[in-house]
Amino acid sequence: MGRPATKPTELRDGFYIEIRNRGSKAGVKIRRDTEAQMLLAIKEYEPSKDVVVIGEVSKGKILSGTK
Repeated sequence: MGRPATKPTELRDGFYIEIRNRGSKAGVKIRRDTEAQMLLAIKEYEPSKDVVVIGEVSKGKILSGTK
């Protein structure tokens, strides 16, 4: 085991959502290439998880805000 990274990771270009267990504060970010794929992923995870839409990321910056 090494020590943890100190530099935050940069997000790749794409569309991001964050899924969490219900009532949890921590989640996992999921990236999709297109907005249509992101919307399908939202429909897939909504019945069992809390879904937070992060939006589109380009060159490490979030272009569209949280919905």
